[in-house]
Amino acid sequence: MKSHCTCTALLATLLSACLTTAVSAEQPNSLSDQEQKDGFKLLFDGEGLDGWKHSGNWVVQDAAITRTGKGGSLVYRTSPIPDDFELRFHWKVAKGSNSGIYYRPGQYEYQILDNTAHADGKNPRTSAASLYFCMAPSHDATNSVGEWNSGKVICKGTVVQHWLNGKKVINLNYADAKWAWNVELLGVRGGYLAERGAHLSLQDHGDPVWYRGIKLRELDAKYELDHTPITPQKIPDEVLQAEKKKLDGIVARRNKQAAKAKPKKQEK
Repeated sequence: MKSHCTCTALLATLLSACLTTAVSAEQPNSLSDQEQKDGFKLLFDGEGLDGWKHSGNWVVQDAAITRTGKGGSLVYRTSPIPDDFELRFHWKVAKGSNSGIYYRPGQYEYQILDNTAHADGKNPRTSAASLYFCMAPSHDATNSVGEWNSGKVICKGTVVQHWLNGKKVINLNYADAKWAWNVELLGVRGGYLAERGAHLSLQDHGDPVWYRGIKLRELDAKYELDHTPITPQKIPDEVLQAEKKKLDGIVARRNKQAAKAKPKKQEK
């Protein structure tokens, strides 16, 4: 009898978990009971863009945020991102699309991309879920183009983690000397890992992209990170050469802009 009761309880638990997953998939723009207990805040309710700022180029269609026409980024202006946080979101792209999620000041981006058709997909360091132009994900965990992906960013202290479809693909402790070159690379692009206080921003790159299920919580001191080690994808030599050329171009343009902005000395 005890064994029968145990099996019944187990089946009930599994059924409940399946139902919860199904409801979550059908209602991504809502908080589960557990998410409410964990302190998550819903940033998009599936109906409107209250609290968000844009130039009229972002709309809500079929309970998802998407872009239309020319404009710029969609920025959540209600409150800045906490220093230590967990951000959850769903995203999907059309063929060849490029976008990104910015969550700290400067060029600090969770890359959103069609890896198969966009040129950035050739370089793991600029592929989907990368910390763009800083660190490559451990592997390509994207779903097929047109399908929804679940993304997650967790930042605590000097650790930055990117997750994609339930898999941790980036685990960067930028205080660790072994990643000093990656930190320097991002700094050249204009992203400084120690900076804080940005507003969440969804990038408009002129391509079809969709977002939903955007949820944020602040992490307290008791939160324990997943420390499972992972290794960034290896980048082929020919890709590294193309990356260097791109980086040289960024530096040259920045220097040119700085020279133009520098005030000219008045003649005596």
